[in-house]
Amino acid sequence: MEFLDYAFMQRALLAAVLVGITAPAVGIYLVQRRQALMGDGIGHVAMTGVGLGFLLNTSPVWMAMGVSVLGAILMELIRWYGKTRGDIALAMLFYGGMAGGVMFINLAPTGSNANLTSYLFGSLSTVSESDVTAICVLAAFVVLVTLGLRRQLFAVSQDEEFARVTGLPVRALNLLTAITAAVTVTVAMRVVGLLLVSALMVVPVAAAQQLTRSFAATFAVAVAIGVSVTIGGTVTSYYQDVPPGATIVLLTIGVFIALTALATPLARRRARAATAAETAPDPAECVIPASREGADKAGV
Repeated sequence: MEFLDYAFMQRALLAAVLVGITAPAVGIYLVQRRQALMGDGIGHVAMTGVGLGFLLNTSPVWMAMGVSVLGAILMELIRWYGKTRGDIALAMLFYGGMAGGVMFINLAPTGSNANLTSYLFGSLSTVSESDVTAICVLAAFVVLVTLGLRRQLFAVSQDEEFARVTGLPVRALNLLTAITAAVTVTVAMRVVGLLLVSALMVVPVAAAQQLTRSFAATFAVAVAIGVSVTIGGTVTSYYQDVPPGATIVLLTIGVFIALTALATPLARRRARAATAAETAPDPAECVIPASREGADKAGV
């Protein structure tokens, strides 16, 4: 445990735990909405914010948060109104975000491709105290939204039309989900990077679904997986000198494969049990004892 003696590892572990909590907490709603790649798209847009942060000599984390929130709002507006050419508009938004990030960071006096790489793929060793402060504030917002509005967000994620009939503000909740996803991308970019954050939002949820059936259980297991792999990846990167973001994502995929292999025989056993219960004969009807039947015939 000597790695805890170093301040940069303490900051890295704190950031990793917060990312392990927030990414699956948002990802479960994106998976339900069949928008698993939304985090990847927001990550592309956030690159422009990182570049602007270096160009304007401000915090890249906060600048990326502002730009990614605007990008998430645009994505929702395109989804609402861009019925025919929405995919083209989204593609231009994503690629424009990537190009803008590369351009701005190269125009910045203190910017370089090395700086951009640390945000693209994560760099836990360079997480500063100001980064940790920003991550803590943003993570608190994500947790409050995903837990405080879990019933409403789940209802909208499952069936928008039914949620609208029940009186829920569907568009406002959809917009809030998109903004929360954007904030989560900003939280995670220093740990796993903008290009890998979508995996940490989706794969723990997919892994948890192999074992669980209810939303609450899936939520809890996905967060537990997220925290475990982020801590495990951070410690592994310290001892083995490997990239933390890639290590965390590979560990997450490994957990998914292991749980899938474990869940397959369990699912077959449950299916056989359900089939046996359906085909089982009905209980035999009660038969009147012979002595009693004779007594009835005799009129007793």
